[in-house]
Parts: sequence; C-alpha cells; structure tokens
Amino acid sequence: MSPIGLEFLGTGTSQGVPVIGCACSVCRSNDPHDQRLRTSALLHAGGKQLLIDAGPDLRQQLLRARVDRLDAVLLTHEHMDHISGIDDLRALNFRMKRPMDLISGPATLDAIRRVYSYAFAKERYPGVPELNLVPIEGRSFSADGIRLDVIHVMHHRMPVLGFRVGGLAYITDAKTIDAEEVERLRGVDTLVLNALRIEEHVSHLNLKEALAMVERIAPKRAFFTHISHLLGRHDDVSRGLPGNVALAYDGLRVDVEA
Repeated sequence: MSPIGLEFLGTGTSQGVPVIGCACSVCRSNDPHDQRLRTSALLHAGGKQLLIDAGPDLRQQLLRARVDRLDAVLLTHEHMDHISGIDDLRALNFRMKRPMDLISGPATLDAIRRVYSYAFAKERYPGVPELNLVPIEGRSFSADGIRLDVIHVMHHRMPVLGFRVGGLAYITDAKTIDAEEVERLRGVDTLVLNALRIEEHVSHLNLKEALAMVERIAPKRAFFTHISHLLGRHDDVSRGLPGNVALAYDGLRVDVEA
C-alpha cells in the first residue's frame, strides 16, 4: 500500500474552542493550538482523499486545506457536529460533476435522509447537494478502491464507527471499546482517539481513560482529538503526556507507516 497520511481539519468538541461566551484561560488563549474547529479529518491513501465527518465548520476547513476534490466521505455517526456541514459538499458536486458517496452505517444514513430531505426529494430544487448513500455491510468496506476495516465503539448508548486503514486507526466519540474491537486494533502504528476533558463524562473518554486505552492497544504513537476547553491548554496538557502520545491540533498532518 502507498503511504497513508492524515490531516486534522478540526480537533474540537461539539462546541468548538473557544466556546461562545466563555472567558476561561483556554478560550482566551492566543495559542493557535487552542483554537479548535469541530472534529473532522482528511485521509490520504492510495492517491485518494477521503473525508472523515462533515460538521458545521466544513466549509472553513476545506478552504483552509485547499481541498478541490473528495473521493468519498466517511461518517462516524449522526450527531450534528459530525454531519451538519454536508450541504457544503455541493460545491464539490459542481466541480467534480458527480454525486458524492457518503459511507456509514444504516442509522447514520437514515439521519442524513431526514436532515437533508430536500436532497432526496422526488422533485429537487436546482443546486441541492447530490449525495449517494452507501451503507457499510460487514467488518470492512471499500471507499473508491481503498479498503478500510470498521471498528465498533460505543458513545454512551450510541454505536459509533471507527476506521482502520493499514497502520492508521481513527476513533472519535468513544466511551467504551469492547475487547474484540481492541484486538482488531493490535499492531496499529498510529492511533487517533478522543480525549474530551479531565473529569469523567458519560459518553466520552476523559484524559485518564484515553491514556489507559492507548496503553491497552499499544500503538507506536497516539494522537488525541475531540478536545474540549475543559481539558486545559495545549502546552500545559502536552507536558504531562507520555512520549508516544500527543494532542492533535487543527492543521496537523501526520504520515503513517503503511
């Protein structure tokens, strides 16, 4: 397999960082590492560009990353901070002159049909996004020729999809990961995992839990994403992390051993 790369388009939680109206030290920080758009990433593999999640900041993220094409969009789950930017994909429909494949589980695709009902109407208004909904069936799937494995995690009571391709695994919005899924992550070179804040949370791993999960999976290195302002300032938290663990930040690009 050709080299794999990942660009973090956004590393913030559902409110982003800074949070509207908040005057904490993180939200007032001038460090660009503390300015986080909603969680999203761009996966480069086999000459293809795959978007992981399409939240409310998608237009800004794609402009900043100078994205002029996408080969498919992978959706982890149906919460709005992961799907509410899908309408902006219509700009790429116009440019690429074809529908965009949205790949996910049945529940997420059902939510897409509800939220974006105008895109699936029998008589569609000109200019609405052209979306091709592709359900994931089984433990692996192909996205425009790129083979990925599905990692099932739980976001409190909501199933969420993680993705593994080669030596990279990307997981967000996890609270628990069953032993069987942990085994399917063995040998991964680079693990991306959510780490929301210091205190425990009902539906997200906190920092202590995320570090324990990294130790359990034992990747060569790990990057934390889906970060709240309640985790603390980037530099302060980074100083306390193990040598193979780092906080991701918006715009970070990493290359992965295939």
